[in-house]
Amino acid sequence: MATATKAKKKQVKKSQTDKQNSLAEEQSSQPMKLTADNYYSHETSWQYMSVSLFKDFEKCEARALAKLKEDWKPASSSVPLLVGNYVHSYFESAKSHQDFIEENKKELITKPTKNDPNGHLRAEFKSANSMIQTLQADDMFNYFYAPGDKEVIVTGEIDGYLWKGKIDSLVLDKGYFCDLKTVDDIHERHFNTDVAVPNFIYDREYDLQMAVYQELIKQTFGVFCKPYIFAVSKQTPPDHDAFKFEGMTDKYAMQDDIRKIKELQPHFWKVMTGEVAPISCGKCDYCRETKTLSSFTNASEIEV
Repeated sequence: MATATKAKKKQVKKSQTDKQNSLAEEQSSQPMKLTADNYYSHETSWQYMSVSLFKDFEKCEARALAKLKEDWKPASSSVPLLVGNYVHSYFESAKSHQDFIEENKKELITKPTKNDPNGHLRAEFKSANSMIQTLQADDMFNYFYAPGDKEVIVTGEIDGYLWKGKIDSLVLDKGYFCDLKTVDDIHERHFNTDVAVPNFIYDREYDLQMAVYQELIKQTFGVFCKPYIFAVSKQTPPDHDAFKFEGMTDKYAMQDDIRKIKELQPHFWKVMTGEVAPISCGKCDYCRETKTLSSFTNASEIEV
């Protein structure tokens, strides 16, 4: 029985290695044409780097690779992501919003009970409706965000490596684009960032996202566009605000972001193609789940 189990594990490992080798070969071939249907697929992520994938590798290479190979899935709740997508889909189009509701009805609606046979919208998405109403009622948001083309796919190269992006609202004729963010609290102080301004934009590297999107829009359409972020909070009542990237601190941060991408991405691609082993952070959910002890650590050397 033990021998059969070992043989099965070897077979699974070989299958995973073969899959990685096959996908690595795809990277060097003609890249797939991106569409709304395949944009978020793992296949396109093996050919195009994205901001979310880059940030995953920054946090923990082992976790990012396991997710990319579909060997592991995080057990954390998907509700925060769904709340953001719920709000985004509303401002994309009525059809997109209705399609999103139909596709995610199980997560959006409570389970039927005797007193509530049809179920009802979960509290998180009632809050999302309040966020939508807050933005809808704001003239500045409607003036800048509403006219743009929604969910526009852009591609390009950064230092010879393919990248992809999806723009929430693109207004090419006026030279700007908007990104919509849902956050817990716009004014909350963040401690996970080493920049001088510890707010949600720099903590979540939205400045890096804006720098990448600006470059990809320029390569795709030949137009240099200013980035704007509209943020709405999950508080009751929701807060909301609009942000630009025109100060010297913002400009330097975006320049540093592109430099960081150029510095780190060659290593990340080598991890993806199996040329080098991924580095584990040792602290994330994936590392905790797969951790095995091999030695003692001095009590005075515990990482915090």
